[in-house]
Amino acid sequence: MQIVRHEATAVYSKAVEANGFVFTAGIVPSKLDADAKAQAAEVLAEIDRLLALAGTSKSKVVFANLWLADVRHREAVNEAWSAWMGGKDAPARATVEAKLVDPRMLVEIGVIAVK
Repeated sequence: MQIVRHEATAVYSKAVEANGFVFTAGIVPSKLDADAKAQAAEVLAEIDRLLALAGTSKSKVVFANLWLADVRHREAVNEAWSAWMGGKDAPARATVEAKLVDPRMLVEIGVIAVK
């Protein structure tokens, strides 16, 4: 089985292709002064880019993990998510509250897609 690692560093890859699947790392925002909806939209745009790099798209996402710094941001993040998904092709999804690496980060998202 061939494994393709995209944008790899010494400690992680932003995306990995293996056995017909694409796995992204937990993607975090760079605009840390933005609100939760804007941070989620930024993260989802980065996921779009990574999926395209690996030869797939959001319509083929089968599972998503969303980590929120505060569960009260869920509705704002869901608005960004719904706009991104376009109201269709919804994958299985888990959303949990978690302490993120930087306290200014409000959301982190990782997905699994098929090729």
